[in-house]
Amino acid sequence: MTVATHLSRNHTDDEVLSRNQQSLTPVLAAVQAVHLSKQYGSFAALTDLSLSIPEGQVFGLLGPNGAGKTTLLRTLLGFLFPTGGHVHVMGIDPVVDPVGVRQLVSYLPGDARLPREMRGNAVLRFFSDMQVHGNLKQSLQIAERLDLDLRRFVGFMSTGMRQKLAIAAVMGSRAPLLILDEPTANLDPTVRGDVLAMVQEAKADGRTVIFSSHVLSEIEDVCDSVAFLRRGKLAREQSLDSLKQRHRIVARMVDGEFLELPDALKSFVSSVLMDHDRITIDTSGDLAPLLTWLNQLNLKEMRVEAIGLRAVYDSIHRGDVASEVSK
Repeated sequence: MTVATHLSRNHTDDEVLSRNQQSLTPVLAAVQAVHLSKQYGSFAALTDLSLSIPEGQVFGLLGPNGAGKTTLLRTLLGFLFPTGGHVHVMGIDPVVDPVGVRQLVSYLPGDARLPREMRGNAVLRFFSDMQVHGNLKQSLQIAERLDLDLRRFVGFMSTGMRQKLAIAAVMGSRAPLLILDEPTANLDPTVRGDVLAMVQEAKADGRTVIFSSHVLSEIEDVCDSVAFLRRGKLAREQSLDSLKQRHRIVARMVDGEFLELPDALKSFVSSVLMDHDRITIDTSGDLAPLLTWLNQLNLKEMRVEAIGLRAVYDSIHRGDVASEVSK
């Protein structure tokens, strides 16, 4: 079934014209989703999801299995049509022009499958020829960097080798938008580090990367911001720069007396908890003024911990979505 035939069966001419006019609006973001929903009968895979991904950013997607991450990615690519709302990818509505979107995107699915009867080098040549922005030389360089033997048939490769081959095929492309769904699955720690470095290099080259992963440390290492999905809803967006400014200070006092926090420091503190001689202070922003003040107290021990993605992730998936969206 052609794209035109599919559209004629699901949309009126006025709706198609309206969507095409929207596709010509100036690109302010690599991805712009507005009230996006996807329904399968009574099951809501996505519900009223709105987000904006700036060009040139590494944007993380976090959430447990079934949270809607893969549904969102496939909707961006035009493999699935939304039942509500709309989305533009690189200025194009994937409902109107899914092929146009895919010409600008290099996509690594979480369940990537490669032709088992082909050798690795033939696979890379095949995908570079298929893609508008394919670059065989770049793919071969990535394969060499990942220490991949391209003379082997895919059918005789290990799971990790096949993942390396898929990465070389996808990341060798010069497409302006990379979508990577669990790219480091089945890879050893050294190769994971190489893949994360390549993601950073893609960003330095001006490209946009959507990075879906279950590994919180990877998101923290490479992403500029992250969206947390829970049961098909956007539970929270978080800038990694602002998250890195959040810390927890845990200290014990010799005499158990706690001085009043000066007004000038209250903007740096989100909470203070006293338990006998133990003080727990959650902070955001510059630590220097607070540490200067703490140095005046009679402390016998103190430690400073970063409040990372784990704390945010746990609070979302143990709490209520509605309360998290407002934060």
